Amino acid sequence: MNEEYSGEDYIVVKALENGVTIMGLTRGRDTRFHHTEKLDRGEVIVLQFTEHTSAIKIRGKAEIYSQHGVITSEGSPGGKATS
Repeated sequence: MNEEYSGEDYIVVKALENGVTIMGLTRGRDTRFHHTEKLDRGEVIVLQFTEHTSAIKIRGKAEIYSQHGVITSEGSPGGKATS
């Protein structure tokens, strides 16, 4: 592990419905899922890109905050939003 990696890239995800799934994907020769979290409506998680995490996949309706702005995902196709 590289102790000098600063990991400065963070994102914040706020779930807008129950059951939002967040998956961390590895970097390297093969891309693989290495971590999964599930959020319910109103829950917030702060995520960090690291030397092992090169991508984050979000499934469900959520607001994603990053240094590039705010994006709202539309949710899963055919999924049911809960209020």
